Amino acid sequence: MLADLIDKQVVHKIFGKGRVVKFRDSYIGINFPSGNKKFVFPDAFGTYLTLTDQKMAKMVQKKKKECEEEKQRLKELRALQSKKRRHLLAQERNIARRKTQKIHPQSQSVFWCKEQEQDSIFERWDVFIGVIKSGEKQGQPRRLARTSQNSACLLTAREPDMPERDRRILGVFMVNETFDNKTNVNGYIPAHSKYRLRLSEQEAEKMLFWNYYVNKKHPHRMTWNTGRHRYFDNIWMAQILRDIVSLKEDPAEQKSARQFFEYFCQMNRIKKEEIPETDGALMRI
Repeated sequence: MLADLIDKQVVHKIFGKGRVVKFRDSYIGINFPSGNKKFVFPDAFGTYLTLTDQKMAKMVQKKKKECEEEKQRLKELRALQSKKRRHLLAQERNIARRKTQKIHPQSQSVFWCKEQEQDSIFERWDVFIGVIKSGEKQGQPRRLARTSQNSACLLTAREPDMPERDRRILGVFMVNETFDNKTNVNGYIPAHSKYRLRLSEQEAEKMLFWNYYVNKKHPHRMTWNTGRHRYFDNIWMAQILRDIVSLKEDPAEQKSARQFFEYFCQMNRIKKEEIPETDGALMRI
């Protein structure tokens, strides 16, 4: 027991031999020929003090190791808490900025995902925007000016032999909360750490893109001949998320979809009760 330290002999590099006369959890008192001295316990052992009793010395070293490990744990905990505080402050600043930021009515994105890339998109949870087709920057990754933290990315697909009207919705994700369009140089849009959904094949068959999307100049036309990306109405995205909530049967998945839907509406200042019924091109046939 460490309480047995009393009367144990120690050796100090400068004060020579001494005897332990007082012991507390955080300090130890030692009587030397030159007088009584106080040291931090157990830090001083191994640095300034050495116990002549080897059994007791091992116990003190074990205690010292435990204290050092506890100090390291507390240091890491404080660092984590500090990181969380900085993250919360950044979120608060972003929320305050978004409250005053004007939201474009079409700040959502829809992508045509090719079959060979679909698995990798959902494994990495990001989507490639595409490259510039002409001009001085030909071949460089595109940037989407309207894409920000309030944006969602809709992932769609149709097979080559499939009519355009049967385009399916594969999944959707909010843009990562740290995404900055101005500094994005690799052409990929990363998904939010929480708000992301992938539909099963059966669910995708029920979520047809053209139930929501409409070309306002040609409301009965369903064409997507070229290009990878289109901007998308905020209200249409809200309709899709609302319908995904209704589509989900598993309670946990439905809860996640509902949280996603509510977060999206909050970010885009959409009142859920005012979202209209779907009126895409397919609904007008």
